[in-house]
Amino acid sequence: MKVVLASGNRGKLKELAATLAAVDMDLVSQGDLGIEGAAEDGLTFVENAIIKARHVCRVAQLPALADDSGLVVPCLEGKPGIRSARYAGESATDAENNTRLLADLSGISLPPAHFYCALVYLRHATDPAPLIATASWHGRILADARGSSGFGYDPHFLVSGLNRTAAELAPKDKNRLSHRGQASALLLEMLRHHP
Repeated sequence: MKVVLASGNRGKLKELAATLAAVDMDLVSQGDLGIEGAAEDGLTFVENAIIKARHVCRVAQLPALADDSGLVVPCLEGKPGIRSARYAGESATDAENNTRLLADLSGISLPPAHFYCALVYLRHATDPAPLIATASWHGRILADARGSSGFGYDPHFLVSGLNRTAAELAPKDKNRLSHRGQASALLLEMLRHHP
């Protein structure tokens, strides 16, 4: 079954394809189909995921999977939050977003943070009962980057209970432990029971 991922982010596509490999799903990105992104004007991760999935379903006329996720830092009132990918500006790079985060955290040592993921699966654009899976992954923010795997804030995210950043984890371990991996596992169970 072909399902469109409501994202052009190759890192997300790779992670989600790996974690959802147990179901018969041919996951393609909206970019592969030439679909522009939706305006993410919700106030929460769940709202934005629904907006993105509904937009892709409408345009592609196929089922859609949307992920809205980001880094939540309580001492920054939850920022970068839903603006994680655009924290330093609309076209910001990972490096620019990390620079802004560290500047905003200047003088604060190892602040607690968590990644949050909302995954939404819509069978069609007017699906009244979307499948919604959410999960969090807790850790702290390091001032110095470590590791070369992953993307986004991974090199600065020290995973709780491990002395490694998300960027120091093997992809298989990250896919199992991360917010996206946890939400994917929940969604996988939902898909098995409510296709």
